[in-house]
Amino acid sequence: MGKLDDLQLRNWIKAGKALAKSDGDGLTFTLSAAGTAAWTLRYRIGGRQKELSLGRYPDISLKRAREIATAKRAEVQQGVDVAAEKRRDAQEAARAWTFARLAEDYLEKAGARLAAATMKQRRQQLRDYINPKIGPLRAADVSPADVVGIAETLSRKSLHVARLTLITLREVFAHGVARHVLTANPCAHVKAKAVIGGRPDQRERVMLKDAEIAAMLPALAGIGKQNDLTVRILLATAARIGELTRAEWRHVDFERAEWRIPPELSKTRKPFAIPLAPAVAGWFAELKALAFGSRYVLPIRCPRGEKTDRPMEPTTLNAALNQLAERLEGSCRRFTPHDLRATCRSHLGALGVDVLIAERCLNHSLGGLVAVYDKHDYLPERRRALELWVAKLAAIEAGAGFNIVPLKRA
Repeated sequence: MGKLDDLQLRNWIKAGKALAKSDGDGLTFTLSAAGTAAWTLRYRIGGRQKELSLGRYPDISLKRAREIATAKRAEVQQGVDVAAEKRRDAQEAARAWTFARLAEDYLEKAGARLAAATMKQRRQQLRDYINPKIGPLRAADVSPADVVGIAETLSRKSLHVARLTLITLREVFAHGVARHVLTANPCAHVKAKAVIGGRPDQRERVMLKDAEIAAMLPALAGIGKQNDLTVRILLATAARIGELTRAEWRHVDFERAEWRIPPELSKTRKPFAIPLAPAVAGWFAELKALAFGSRYVLPIRCPRGEKTDRPMEPTTLNAALNQLAERLEGSCRRFTPHDLRATCRSHLGALGVDVLIAERCLNHSLGGLVAVYDKHDYLPERRRALELWVAKLAAIEAGAGFNIVPLKRA
């Protein structure tokens, strides 16, 4: 060895041309077309040519590469296939991964491509349902029977949660196969239908009628001011509950009367602006007075003395709506936050709002050729449509009748 020097190596890297240069006795410096510089030891054992990757340059210096090559060549002279030994060591290290470690690695890598709400859901499933059962086990030792056991246990409480947890398990194990920690996915032949039964019938969305809205709006005062305003804003804007609970005051522009949803909070992963009718802007102003300096539109109410600034959980509103449903039994059907979106969308159609405008009010992806060629955001048109809808809500609550003049189609 000793044919190469550091100046040569740096010049080759600067030139950026793929090459392979020998330092002697099998130690070879390689540079890929992509610019990756590395060391390889070439040797013969049992009459066959073999290669052992030693690592990248300059992480491993020329001097250190020569030292490693000398030590490995001594092993080869003793009959050790050093490349095969390295593969066995890597496989042994992979088999030592626990499921909990694999799951954490999956979450770290998946964070860039999954929505924040999905990541939060998967962390919760791993923390509460999966890791307590199989977290300490070696990932390679988890069997299909372990997966079935987790799903069956959860299905006794909630079929929906069991189904989502199976998806999370399948994703984590697929990640393990992809990074060669596992040779097979134990979920590969586990079918939700066989373990927990078929998918339950989809619940039909509730579209509240005028009379139900007339009964519901005055009753909102009974579930607290913040919940009252939250329901009104969701009904008036057709926003998703997660978008509102995670909204910050920097997203609300009172001068432009707009609520801007950044891409990381939007289901479509694209920014979206919701125009605010004057009444809706007023509801946001009332929420700001209740926020006591929090950066969130809907902050959690912390115990006295605790200074943590966190947003309200969507489940808080669900609990309040359950209380409201009991008071309104007979005059208004039980509804969820998402049903308020369905109610807004249905009434926009009844008011004569064009289908395309109504769908954009809900931030639905239009798809097809419309999505390809139509880049207009329809903000002025959406503002007029939502102002008409808010006017109808005001008339309903005031008991002035439900005679709102529909928009004339162009």
